[in-house]
Amino acid sequence: MSNLVIDAHVHIGTGDGLRGPWDTRASLATYLARARPAGIRGAVIMAPLTSDYPRANAEVARLLRQHRGLLGYLFVNARTEAGQVGERVATAVLRDGFCGLKVHAHDARITREVAEAARRWHLPVLYDPAGDTATVEMVVRSYPDVAWVVPHLSSFADDWKAQCAFVDQLVRLPNLFTDTSGVRYFDLLEDAARRAGPGKILFGSDGPFLHPAVELAKARALPFDAAGQAQVLAGNVLRLTAPARSRFRARRVALRAGAAR
Repeated sequence: MSNLVIDAHVHIGTGDGLRGPWDTRASLATYLARARPAGIRGAVIMAPLTSDYPRANAEVARLLRQHRGLLGYLFVNARTEAGQVGERVATAVLRDGFCGLKVHAHDARITREVAEAARRWHLPVLYDPAGDTATVEMVVRSYPDVAWVVPHLSSFADDWKAQCAFVDQLVRLPNLFTDTSGVRYFDLLEDAARRAGPGKILFGSDGPFLHPAVELAKARALPFDAAGQAQVLAGNVLRLTAPARSRFRARRVALRAGAAR
């Protein structure tokens, strides 16, 4: 486990916003060309921002079938997909092997519908609140049996006040986690690491938009021993996604057994 590195935050696919790389194009080939020389052997992939998540998630599902070593998170728009989230999550987990959810406040704030689907299927939720730590507080406390992973210490925009408030939440709330992607103020990330411990932090790059090798160097610089590094670099994401991955494997075995009869 100590030599295994899994990037827990990677966007792959095609968006339709055309406002920037985050909603236009995220190439798997570009990501792999940057990640493999750095020793990154696995990745959790999810769609970029888009107005059509069913299409973008289908693109991710196709890549999951084609490439070993990839895990998938289903990207959900809690506003435009309201009333359909439960059905889409069930299909994604059982048919396509998705093992987590991704929600971005750019689309909509988190909702009970999303949280309850995550609880039903034992999925971690990667939720970018865009600095809205009050919503983080409410949803994490309301759903203590769901693992909430908030990237960027809550703010990709380097909102220092929001990030400081989030670090306090990370220490205090047992089902709250973060990933290392896009945190520019290393002293704040280091403070989060020292106070919350290695079990609360996942290596993530937000690649290919951010270079995975650069982001990995930042994660490796955190003040952990070898066991702590192993948790950050792979162990935590494997632990949080284990229930969904196990269910999918069991279902495939059952389907094969049924087909053989």
